[in-house]
Amino acid sequence: MKKSLLLLIAVILCAAPSAARADNKSDAQIAKTVPGAEKVAQTVSMITGVAISPLLGVGAVGAWQYFGAKTPEARAKLPWYANPLFWIPALLLVLACFIKDTAGTALPSAVKKPLDVCETCEHKLSGLVATGAFVPIAASVFHATGGSSAMLAGLGFAGVDLSWLYNTLMIPVSMIAFFIVFLASNAINILILISPFTTVDLALKSFRAALLATVAASAWANPWIGAAWALIIILISYLVAGWSFRLSHFGLVFVWDFITFRNRRFTPAAQGNNLFLARKISGVPARTYGKLIRNETGGLTLNYRPWIVLPARTLVLPAGRYCVGEGAFFSEIHRLEGDDSQALLLLPPRYRSHEQQLVGIYGLVDVRPIGLLAAWAWIKGLFGGGKTATV
Repeated sequence: MKKSLLLLIAVILCAAPSAARADNKSDAQIAKTVPGAEKVAQTVSMITGVAISPLLGVGAVGAWQYFGAKTPEARAKLPWYANPLFWIPALLLVLACFIKDTAGTALPSAVKKPLDVCETCEHKLSGLVATGAFVPIAASVFHATGGSSAMLAGLGFAGVDLSWLYNTLMIPVSMIAFFIVFLASNAINILILISPFTTVDLALKSFRAALLATVAASAWANPWIGAAWALIIILISYLVAGWSFRLSHFGLVFVWDFITFRNRRFTPAAQGNNLFLARKISGVPARTYGKLIRNETGGLTLNYRPWIVLPARTLVLPAGRYCVGEGAFFSEIHRLEGDDSQALLLLPPRYRSHEQQLVGIYGLVDVRPIGLLAAWAWIKGLFGGGKTATV
């Protein structure tokens, strides 16, 4: 299933450039022979770049199209994101985020993190905006340039008008590619949000900016190299999509609980409370979201759905004694192992001040305060590492 999806994305996004190069012609000859092929290659890079940084990507594309239109009539026909009323505020907001990140290394985390929360919300919102902007970008490439018809002719279908079929496939496949890359980009935002070190924040931001720069630079140097590099990024993003999705959902739940002060209006359920795995257990990856229940035999189980919507599964947690570890910002459920303990479950911030209720609901040992983990253990746990629990 996953391999078929990836193959479909690659075929659809690469079909035009591949067809154009069928006769080993130069780039200039290709542009003349297949009018829309080079445009398709550029659009693959555009999709990837916008997905890496939606607000910057959409704002930059809008500004580029605005200044590229030489007459008022041409500018009047541009899409909404090419309107200065959108791209000027968008780029100013990107600039403000850049200044915050540059100066943020000198600020304590307590001051910088609220700004990171705002940026995380902006990133998710701009991703939705970019999705709406992306559809006309993808569609206009084929309808405006006739690229799909030329490409299909190059494949030997000159007598058959199948452009409608390619146009129909291109939009949803491109949307899937955009979503996959956006997930990976959003995961970087979540890592920045939950990292306690401002230097790590700057390194992650620099990495994402450098990645975006390589997409833009390669597409500017040669559209075919740019498209190839964009497809590599899509492939890598696909391979880490599960990890990116779980981390993104983890961050979304935590941010929502924090900014809405949900713990003040929340009461744990008598049976079945939603939380996250803290580490990989019996093949189920860290940060899997599910509902913790006490089964008929008295064991703790986690009922979860992969990707939130797939068929439900059940994970039986390791037998033993459990306690609640009360943290400063969020709490955890630990399995006691002699004098030591191992965090198996992460409680969203809504459970803060409700730890004692969980002890009564699940028959846990007690509530114990926990401090900050060692830096190395924190980094390993962040990426789902650490010792795997055994049943």
